[in-house]
Amino acid sequence: MNYFFLIILAFLPSIIWLLFYLREDAHPESNQMILKIFFYGMLAAIPAALIELGIFEVFNKLSPLISKWVGINLSSILITILSIFIGVALIEEIIKYLVIKEKVLNNPEFDEPLDAMLYMIIAALGFAALENVLILFPLGSAFLIGEALALISLRFVGATFLHALCSGLVGYFLGLCFFETKRREKLILIGLGIAIVLHGLYNFSIIVMKEEVRLIIPIIILIGLAIVISLGFKKLKKMASVCKIR
Repeated sequence: MNYFFLIILAFLPSIIWLLFYLREDAHPESNQMILKIFFYGMLAAIPAALIELGIFEVFNKLSPLISKWVGINLSSILITILSIFIGVALIEEIIKYLVIKEKVLNNPEFDEPLDAMLYMIIAALGFAALENVLILFPLGSAFLIGEALALISLRFVGATFLHALCSGLVGYFLGLCFFETKRREKLILIGLGIAIVLHGLYNFSIIVMKEEVRLIIPIIILIGLAIVISLGFKKLKKMASVCKIR
């Protein structure tokens, strides 16, 4: 029963953000499609975790070589940067995008620019939900409710929100492809590039920076992205098109 409560708690941040962003859609997607993409987003977190572990192992093995090239002090910093930006941010943002590329772009329900942002956010929230489960479960069946609530509250305003915002940003650039089909690859790369950098910078700030400045950059990133995503929804709502992304 305790583990069941942890699962509900783990899903709660994603469900709240999902309900919040689904309000943006004037032509709601089918519940079946929403659940399907949310589920695929969850599944995507499994290969992402496995790939990340493999990359971390490779970087750790490369650490002695890097020490010879750049010095012992710089090698640990470089390994940390590579692990955060490549081992986590790049892998997660690309895998979330691939969910949409494979399961949405050729689906008949993907028929307007706004859908790109919504489906990217849905997949990201599914991804974050399983992440939350994996983070809460180590607390065990004898967890403290206060500890679990504190942890999931931080995930709600932090990592879960970040996943939704970064994927929403990719979705915005994907939505622009309705109007600029010749620049499709470039637009997607720009969106992914910005999302990866911001995701990596967020994680780097929390993990590496000193206590007094650790939260400043993440807060700026979250607020800035939230504003951009809000404006992105408004812009795409104004852009009417029947073009299909292939």
